[in-house]
Amino acid sequence: MSRGVAFVFPGQGSQSIGMLENYFSQEKKFNYVFDKSKDVLGLNFKDLILNGTSEDLSATEITQPLMLTANNAIWECLEIQAKEVTVMAGHSLGEFSALIAAGTLTFEDGLILVSSRAKFMQEAVPNDEGAIAAIIGLNYENLNSICLSITKEGLLVQLANINSSNQIVISGTKKAVDIAIQRCTEAGAKRALLLPMSVPAHCELMKPASEKFKEVLNSIHMQKPICDVVQNVDASINSSLTKISENLISQIYSPVRWTDIMDSFNKLTLNKCIECGPGKVLSGLMKRTLKDTEIISLDSYESFLDKEKII
Repeated sequence: MSRGVAFVFPGQGSQSIGMLENYFSQEKKFNYVFDKSKDVLGLNFKDLILNGTSEDLSATEITQPLMLTANNAIWECLEIQAKEVTVMAGHSLGEFSALIAAGTLTFEDGLILVSSRAKFMQEAVPNDEGAIAAIIGLNYENLNSICLSITKEGLLVQLANINSSNQIVISGTKKAVDIAIQRCTEAGAKRALLLPMSVPAHCELMKPASEKFKEVLNSIHMQKPICDVVQNVDASINSSLTKISENLISQIYSPVRWTDIMDSFNKLTLNKCIECGPGKVLSGLMKRTLKDTEIISLDSYESFLDKEKII
């Protein structure tokens, strides 16, 4: 593989009914990873994807381990050595897929961690008391100012996913997010809409979840990553397992700094950046931000078969 190749792994929101159907019908190793996931968690994600409903896939406790399984099933089918990759990153829970691909976590331990993470996040805020929304058309400074003003009024809403200069997700209490949507619209946002997610991720409401997650993470053995992995919390590459662990814990209640991660990618000489997972959310963001870099989405089985473009 030529130098200058990056892999990114998507998170919640990229799942859909019937996704990756050709992988299931054509790739034995892909099915093997899903079988392994079923053995570990007792959940039949393949059946949910092929025969379930959108509601089945949208519950956080299902979505997180399901996405991890799908991401890493594609990675396993590629049969690429991590040492041949320049850099990896993952969006929110996708960071766990990156760390599995980089050899820091085993797939089984990653499943246990992500499943626990999802459970703790779901438990942290009662149903209908939290919310998450996408704001399109306001810059970081304007949106952050709106969120800070609402939080100073005694409610809580914070920037959760800084996906691009004008596409940012906010998270907090339902009342605070509703007010933020109204104020963002008044401030000139092109779109401000609630997202169908059951947990207000990446805000301070998730701190209780992070404390419980810390206990599980401390029981897991990790190894130093074989290739560089840029983490969500600080958009930096860390070789210290202590720092990697600290970042995974604080990531639960801290914003995903995707724009900063893309800035760090831009400083590298990247020929290709491959989105390894279902959907094309990250590919769309990368096409707008990465310079002179070929973007490949493996949501398409045809792209997977065209392996000379990847290797």
